[in-house]
Amino acid sequence: MRLQPHDGGAWSWQSSRNLVVIPIALIVVITIADVLAPQSTHLGPLLVVAPAITASIGGSRLTALIGALSVGALVAISVIRNSLFNSNHESQLIALVLICALTVVFCRLRERHSAELRQVRSVAEAAQQVVLQPLPERMGTLRIASAYRAATDHARIGGDLYAAVRTRQGTRLLLGDVRGKGLPAIEDAALVLGGFRSAAHREPALPALRAELDATVCWSLAQPAREEPDADESFVTAMLIDIPDHEPVVRILNCGHPPPFRLRAGQVTVLAPGQCATPLGMCLPHAPTGSVDTYAFEPGDMLVLYTDGVTEARDADDRFYPLAERLPSWKDMDTPGGLIERVRDDLGMFCRSTFDDDAALVVVRRGVVTGERDASDDEETAQAAARRCRPP
Repeated sequence: MRLQPHDGGAWSWQSSRNLVVIPIALIVVITIADVLAPQSTHLGPLLVVAPAITASIGGSRLTALIGALSVGALVAISVIRNSLFNSNHESQLIALVLICALTVVFCRLRERHSAELRQVRSVAEAAQQVVLQPLPERMGTLRIASAYRAATDHARIGGDLYAAVRTRQGTRLLLGDVRGKGLPAIEDAALVLGGFRSAAHREPALPALRAELDATVCWSLAQPAREEPDADESFVTAMLIDIPDHEPVVRILNCGHPPPFRLRAGQVTVLAPGQCATPLGMCLPHAPTGSVDTYAFEPGDMLVLYTDGVTEARDADDRFYPLAERLPSWKDMDTPGGLIERVRDDLGMFCRSTFDDDAALVVVRRGVVTGERDASDDEETAQAAARRCRPP
């Protein structure tokens, strides 16, 4: 297993315990070599290497311990050579003590800085999880799995977004992609997600829902606080999806987003839109509102939703990832989670885990079609709401 940084730059305790053999061995070797060397040869100053190496593999306490061993070894060399009070050995001893002390101080400062950095990261991760809430594995009769990879280092979310809301008649989903990446893209993604969650449960028609989201994004882009140079060119491609419980269909309003795939018995069908609506935030006075397309979605079918960060990932030969060609070969995958894992592993091997854009993938599997909501689903929903509302 590859070593992973732990405690902000120091290796984990198990790794430190294994690697501490190196500085201890150096102390032993240097001490023996100095004792056996001619009187005119002084190898004691090399003992400073031991605490220096320890600082890179352990914490301040371990570094202080190795430093103390180094000082003790130098004292032992002086005693064996009968030169403890020799000015040369005294200067070596003072220099070693000072260097070891400084090494421990800087190691301690690094630990404090790393602790602060971990705290900031934990707060940022919590905030990002609030913005991009994980999709539940089950909503009504649907089974859902998702995967996300942000292009920005150490980020959990970026400009891609997804959300799911349970309504009285079924389930509504949103998948989108904000133009650009970084903090402005995250801001726009949070705005769209908030607008979708607040409006979708009221069950407006998909065109009305799109109009509300579009107005929200246009309002945000018009605010004086938006000072980035390309704010006027920001927009969000999106898909609004409605999957009713009582009909074996899926309704999709595509707002300039790559069309999803329907996977049925190993056959892949592209659910191309009849007419796309303009992306959210274009703010055009007479923009096409698009058409709501209805497709068959039978029990056992899987709907594969993705952003262009998946299909535009490139390999070493600059070829795009062929998602539509790979899906039929995984017809044995009958669960959304299994299919997500297969695509994620294959995509990582294809582009050698190098991503230049945010990438999101959502797979939805249809269960039974029912005219009424399952009582167990209502009970699970009520229990989840009670847990969220329970005071800490």
